[in-house]
Amino acid sequence: MKKALLLGTTGVAVALAMLAFGFVAGNPQIAKAGTAQPVQTAVADTKIDRTEVEGIIRDYLLKNPEVLLEVQDALEAKQKEEQRIAHLGVIKDAKDQIFNSAFDGVVGNPNGKVTIVEFYDYNCGFCKRAIEDMQALTKSDPDLRFVLKEFPILGPDSQKASVVSMAFHLMMPQKYGEFHNALLGGQGRATESTAIKIALSLGADEATLREKMKDPSITEAFSKTYDLANKLQITGTPSYVVGNEVVFGALGQDVLAEKIEAAKAAL
Repeated sequence: MKKALLLGTTGVAVALAMLAFGFVAGNPQIAKAGTAQPVQTAVADTKIDRTEVEGIIRDYLLKNPEVLLEVQDALEAKQKEEQRIAHLGVIKDAKDQIFNSAFDGVVGNPNGKVTIVEFYDYNCGFCKRAIEDMQALTKSDPDLRFVLKEFPILGPDSQKASVVSMAFHLMMPQKYGEFHNALLGGQGRATESTAIKIALSLGADEATLREKMKDPSITEAFSKTYDLANKLQITGTPSYVVGNEVVFGALGQDVLAEKIEAAKAAL
C-alpha cells in the first residue's frame, strides 16, 4: 500500500513538473519587469524534452526521498480529516439509529453520560478478545453506557447466530448481557445451534424463541445496520462509535478509555 502511495506521489510530482514546463513552453511572450513590451526568454527557445524532465525529477526525488514521505503524510492527514468530517455528518443525521436502536443490547449503565457503540460479529476473533475491554471499561466506569450492535459479516453462521441473539434480546433484554458474554466469549464457532443452546440455558422457551426468530423486523434491523456501517465506512469488526468519532479495530482498553474521556470532555 505504501509503495503504491509512493508511486502515486512520484507520478503527481512528474505531472506537476510537466504542467509547469508546458505552461512556460506554451507562453513564449513573457513581460520583463519594468517594461511595457514582452521579451523572448531563453526558456521559450528551448524545446522541452519529456524524457529529460522526467530524468530531472527522478534524480531530484532520489536525492530527496523525504519529499515523498512528506507528500504521503500530507495526503493521509487530508484524507483522515475528510473522513472525520464525513463521519460527523453521518453521526449527526443518524444519531438515534446509532445510539438508541431498539434492537441493540446495552450493558453497563443504561443511563450513562457517555455511550460507546461496538459493531461486532460473534465469529470475529478480535471481537472475542475485545470483550475483555468492554467488561473492564463498564466495570471501572459507572457512567459508561455500552451499546452492542450486531454486524454479522463473517458468513451464514454469524448471521444465524445474530438472529438468535436479536430474538433473545427481544424476549429477555434483562439477560442479554449474559447471553452476549457467553456466546462471544465461548470456545468454538458461534452458530444458530450454539446460540439457541445458550438462550435456553438462560431460561428462554425454545418454541417462543424460534417463533421470535422469524420476526421480519430483525431482517430490517440488519439492513439498517449494514447501511449505517457503509455510511460510516466500517468494513470490519470490531469498530466503535465514541461520541462523534469512529474508531476502527481492536485497539485495546487504554485507547478506548482515552476516546471515552475525550467524549466526556466534549459534553
